[in-house]
Amino acid sequence: MEYSYPLEMVFKVIALAPQVSVTDTNGNLIFYVKQKLFKIKEEVLVFADKDQTQLLYKINADRIIDFSARYQITDAIGNPLGAVKRQGMKSLWKAHYDIYQGNEPEPFLTIQEENVWIRVADGCINQIPILNLFAGYFFHPDYLVSTLNGKNVMRLQKMPSIFEGTFRIEKLVDMDEFDEKKILLSLMMMTLLERTRG
Repeated sequence: MEYSYPLEMVFKVIALAPQVSVTDTNGNLIFYVKQKLFKIKEEVLVFADKDQTQLLYKINADRIIDFSARYQITDAIGNPLGAVKRQGMKSLWKAHYDIYQGNEPEPFLTIQEENVWIRVADGCINQIPILNLFAGYFFHPDYLVSTLNGKNVMRLQKMPSIFEGTFRIEKLVDMDEFDEKKILLSLMMMTLLERTRG
């Protein structure tokens, strides 16, 4: 399936349980997530519809403490597609994630912030109850997905918004459909993690 870019990823800020939707430029829903609260080990179920009747993918952490957890991406029946892993020490200052093919031990892509100071300011403002509704109008972190030799393939950018966390996803090069899906799922998981990190 070919997606019509740019894509829009929206987080419901005022929802009790995190809700995420990804739509294409024509408004067609691609992914929908309603994350379960209070799970000991992170699990994200990705659906094709808001009624959550058509399960597409599962994303599961390989450990309870997620400082350097690897999040395995499988299809609905458990076949491994890939994984995304936060680089613990590197991500303390600047978000750094690796994307893997299937069960391969070495990554084939990375996700990194373009400007760490924007995220720091955004995170600080988000901790102030009155101001956090307006933080999205002032600070817009960007994340680049790149090959190991430095070629940029996709960009995620936070967009101005108040009651929702809105992100724009741009595809920078043509790519394999399966790699594209892995990247989109990895970006969604990364954004869920970065929102809790501040």
